[in-house]
Amino acid sequence: MQQPIDILERYWNYTSFKPLQESVIQAVLDGEDTFALMPTGGGKSLCFQVPALAKNGICIVISPLIALMKDQVQALQSKGIKAIALTSGIPYHELDTLLDNCIYGNYKFLYLSPERLQQELVQDRIRQMPVNLIAVDEAHCISQWGNDFRPAYKNIALLREIQPTVNCIALTASATPEVVEDIIKELDFISPKVLKQSFKRDNLAYMTFDATDKHYHLERILKKHNKPSIIYVRNRLATIEISQFLEKKGFSATFFHGGLSNLEKDNRLQDWLCEKKLIMVATNAFGMGIDKPNVKTVIHLNLPESLESYFQEAGRAGRNGDKAFAVILKNNTDKSKLEDQFLKVLPSVDFMKQLYRKLCNYFQISYGEGVGFVADFNFNHFCKTYNFNPLIAYNAIQTLDRTSIISLSQQFNKQTQVQFIVSDKQLFRYLENHDYLNNMVKSILRSYGGIFENETNINTSKIADKASVTETHLIEALQKLEKDTIISLQISKTDAQVTFLEPREDEKTINRITPIINQQNQLKHKQVSDVLKYISNNTICKSVQLLTYFGEKNVTDCGVCSVCVASKDMKKPAADFKTIKHAIISKLEETDYSSRTLTEVLNFPEQDIHNTIKLLLEHQIITLTKINTYKLSHL
Repeated sequence: MQQPIDILERYWNYTSFKPLQESVIQAVLDGEDTFALMPTGGGKSLCFQVPALAKNGICIVISPLIALMKDQVQALQSKGIKAIALTSGIPYHELDTLLDNCIYGNYKFLYLSPERLQQELVQDRIRQMPVNLIAVDEAHCISQWGNDFRPAYKNIALLREIQPTVNCIALTASATPEVVEDIIKELDFISPKVLKQSFKRDNLAYMTFDATDKHYHLERILKKHNKPSIIYVRNRLATIEISQFLEKKGFSATFFHGGLSNLEKDNRLQDWLCEKKLIMVATNAFGMGIDKPNVKTVIHLNLPESLESYFQEAGRAGRNGDKAFAVILKNNTDKSKLEDQFLKVLPSVDFMKQLYRKLCNYFQISYGEGVGFVADFNFNHFCKTYNFNPLIAYNAIQTLDRTSIISLSQQFNKQTQVQFIVSDKQLFRYLENHDYLNNMVKSILRSYGGIFENETNINTSKIADKASVTETHLIEALQKLEKDTIISLQISKTDAQVTFLEPREDEKTINRITPIINQQNQLKHKQVSDVLKYISNNTICKSVQLLTYFGEKNVTDCGVCSVCVASKDMKKPAADFKTIKHAIISKLEETDYSSRTLTEVLNFPEQDIHNTIKLLLEHQIITLTKINTYKLSHL
């Protein structure tokens, strides 16, 4: 058997392992059932790839993330290592051949989604494979208390029965003690070797700031740390708007979200990785599997949905060991926005029953029928037909997908793409001669920023409603604009392809998943509550709060987070009113200043400066100009 270090050098060109990797690899090689809890960037994939390469046979890797599976398979293939991923959409005859290759073709890795394990063909072939290891990536998905619970992950226990002599490794970057215990139980580990790396990051400062004007604070942070950054925002439109705002301010920024084509995603990622663009503005679709070591700041302009997701996203900063910052900018409206986005759109059991029944009616599926039925699915048309709130309906359909009642294709929620390819002046000259298009065009322009610069996914149903026309009428208008070379147009006829995996039994179908629906809704409420507690707690070190949440004991203050820094400032001798007053007057003798500029140029606490300005105004020592700057009264 090859030595792990030799495999590491041969395929990855590293001469040493990261902390904990060697211990995990050795436990796997010793045939132990192994649980590895390692923070983002800790090198989890090597913990199963190296021992699998050291032993004869094939490693079966279970992962819920198709994109990550493909990336890992491509990376292994580029090193000359034989690997296969069985993703959705593979025809039966091709699946049959691929599985035979795993048995007879000296393949080292077979990547599977947990749903694939339900297929008898897959189970039968795995019985015949020389399996040397079972690796469960994102293992928290098997726990009902884990972030992104997927009931299909419970199918993994089948692998333990099909290959009873093969040991298993479970890997995750975020799990509370309750989740760890659940994972070990669900995977039927016997005397498991549990190896945890401390989540403490001495070089990463967790900062939470009140920011009435988030754009202003964002600009200040990026000016101070003009290095690679990630900015997380809530939705796709915000990625475009914030990146454009930053570009106008002179920063080098691009954006990333799930609605971009694969080519666009690759191009934008490469621009950021090679630092052609320093700042990536993204939804949470960005970051998984991406390792850029010199990210200086990760900034959340909106509150994260859970501390698990926040910890993973924040952890993408400072992987090179240099001082880095994870910042949350918050204001008084964030609590209600978080609850609106993640709690008020949770589907109840009654809503799930109603939606499932309507979904079956939509496709004319009879009671007791439907298994294996496949159809194109226009989500917008479905919601409009039955007058469903799209956000709640989306979450309900995702729940049906996650619980394997239906299966949705990856194109879900893909929309019609439009880009205006003329200047705004040319467009308005055109509209003078095509007045009937005026209302529809303006409805598009007012709904989507950046549509002149980028191909933009538009919701045709929403625009049609806004312009008071039918969706058919709008599509005809878009086709006219394309013909006249005013826009580029790609029309997506359907949002998705849906496959029914169970026979229609209406309430009985939903009753089987009712405990999951209730439990997941309860979990989401707890996760949101934990986020709100974290951002409002300004007495306990931010690092201590996070580490305690993930079950670490005897943790100490980090000394660099927003709470610790504020505590140090309180211990410093406070500058008296006279000192700050003279400093402000001295600056105003040079030129007029706004309060913002004064806080930037003077080295005093912001609140103390504002209080002093207020007193100077009251005593008429300074006055406010028409352009909201301050000047000395006697000038």
